[in-house]
Amino acid sequence: MATTLRDAAVPVFDSMLRNLSSLLDKGAAHAAARGYDPAVLLQSRLAPDMLPLARQVQIATDAAKFGVARLTATEAPKFADDETTVEQLKARIEVTRTFVNGVPATAFEGAETRRVEVPTRMATYAFDGRTFLLHWAMPNFYFHVVTAYDILRHNGVDVGKRDYLGPVPQLP
Repeated sequence: MATTLRDAAVPVFDSMLRNLSSLLDKGAAHAAARGYDPAVLLQSRLAPDMLPLARQVQIATDAAKFGVARLTATEAPKFADDETTVEQLKARIEVTRTFVNGVPATAFEGAETRRVEVPTRMATYAFDGRTFLLHWAMPNFYFHVVTAYDILRHNGVDVGKRDYLGPVPQLP
């Protein structure tokens, strides 16, 4: 049986979003153990010209929800991008996971060849669905999840590769 775009997108987005939520938990626990407000972590960044942790989480959820929405020609949930706490970011992740998992498999039919347009500040990019998922949505998603991981790690949170990868599906 051939792998569908749904097979390539939904389980990966779901598991990595779950891992991202766990990373935020570890960040909050780290801050609590050291007696500072976790909001300090949410505003941390790796370099002055990079976006802070909170924005990395927001963009990662956007990449997942818009990835699925564009492939299936469905409406993605809207967020105000005003989260200021770990709890609010975790709630956003859960809404995104619910959406990604809730789009019916039938909505992905024809997604490989569906025209997908992505407007950016610089241009509007047009892809077929397969190219969009593999060369735009997934790389963007991974970039922001790993950047969130890196910000936490840079700030001394005890996270490692297993936290980033989470449970990896294997054959029985």
